[in-house]
Amino acid sequence: MKFIVSSAALLKQLNSLKGLVPSNPVIPILENFLFEIGDGLLRVTASDLQNAMTLETAVETDEKANVAVPARMLLDTLRNLPEQPITFTIDTESHGIEILSDNGRYTLAGEDAGDFPRPAEPKNTTNLLFSSDVISSAISYALFAVSSDEMKPAMNGIFVNLSDGKTNFVATDSHRLVRYRYEGTEGNSNSSIIIPGKAFEQLKNALPSSPQEIQLEFNDTNVFFNFGNIKMVSRLIDERFPDYENVIPTSNDKNLNIDRQQLLSSLKRISIYANKTSQQIRFKLENNNLLISAEDVDFSNEAKENLPCDYDGDALEIGFNGKFLMEMLSNLNCDTVHFEFSEPNRAALLYPHEAGEEDVLMLVMPVMLNNYY
Repeated sequence: MKFIVSSAALLKQLNSLKGLVPSNPVIPILENFLFEIGDGLLRVTASDLQNAMTLETAVETDEKANVAVPARMLLDTLRNLPEQPITFTIDTESHGIEILSDNGRYTLAGEDAGDFPRPAEPKNTTNLLFSSDVISSAISYALFAVSSDEMKPAMNGIFVNLSDGKTNFVATDSHRLVRYRYEGTEGNSNSSIIIPGKAFEQLKNALPSSPQEIQLEFNDTNVFFNFGNIKMVSRLIDERFPDYENVIPTSNDKNLNIDRQQLLSSLKRISIYANKTSQQIRFKLENNNLLISAEDVDFSNEAKENLPCDYDGDALEIGFNGKFLMEMLSNLNCDTVHFEFSEPNRAALLYPHEAGEEDVLMLVMPVMLNNYY
C-alpha cells in the first residue's frame, strides 16, 4: 500500500514522540514507531512499556496497513530532507518500507506491527478536564523538583491530589518541595495519584502553544491524556507519597521580599566561588540588607555581595544549596519573590510576591553552616 505525507509534518510528529523510544529496550520492537494507516490518517505510536503516546496526521491514501518502522533511521532521514511531499510504500507481507522523495529513494526493513505492544485502554476511569495552561504551569513549576533516586520511587513522579474542586500538583526530592495549586477543576473526585515525571516530561513536549482542553482520565493503574490529535497513557507509580503537608512550616516570623532577577543574578556569580561538592551559599539578613556569600576553603576562593531588600524580622544567618535556590528562582515568572524563615535549621518557603500570581509554594531545606556546629 502507499500513502503520501508532508515530510515536515511527519518530522514534527515524530519529534514529539522520540523521547519514548528507548535506546536499550526490553523488547527490541520498541526501537520502532508503530504506523497505523487508515481513513486518511496516519497514527504513530511510541512506547517504552511504562508510557505510550499516539499522534495522528492526515495523509493521502484510501488504503489500510500497519507496520513497525525503525525510529532512529526514519528520524535521521527526515531531518536531512527539505520540506516536501514524500511517498511511503509498504509491503504488508515482508514489512519492507520504501520512501520516495524528490531527492531519492530509501528502503527500510520494518517489522510486524502485531508484535508492537498495544497501549492500555481507559476502563473504569475517573474523568477530569483541565486547560492545557494549567498542565503546562504544573509541569513548569514542579517537574524540576522530581527525584531521580530510584530508591525512592514515590518521589519519581508528581503527586496529583484532587479534593473539593482543588488540585494540588506536588513534587519533592527530599531537599526541596514544590506545590502548585489549581482551583476550579472540572469533575467530581477526591482522590490522589502519582504520575511519573517522565510522563510529564513527554507531555511538556507535546502540549499546544495556545490554550486547549485536556481530558485526563485515570484508574487504579494508569492515567490517560487526550487532547487534539494526541493520546497518551502512562502507568501510575503505585507507592505512598510522603505526607508533604506536615513538612511545610507554619510559624515563620521572618519575611523577606526581594527582586527575583537581582537575587538570581547574584547567586549565579556567588556560586562560582562556592565549594563544588556542597554548593553552600550563606544568607545574612538584617536591616533591609541581604549579604550573600560563599567560600571554598580548599582553594581559598571567596565571594560576597550585598543586595537591598525588604526584610522584617530578627537578624538571621542561614545556609542553602545554591544550585537548588537558582533552579527554584529560575522556575518562577514573577518580578519579586517572598521568602519566609523561622530558624537556621528549619525549611524556608518561597512564593511569588505579587498579588494575582498563581498559587505556587516552594520549600527548600537549609544546609548547616560551620558556625552552627
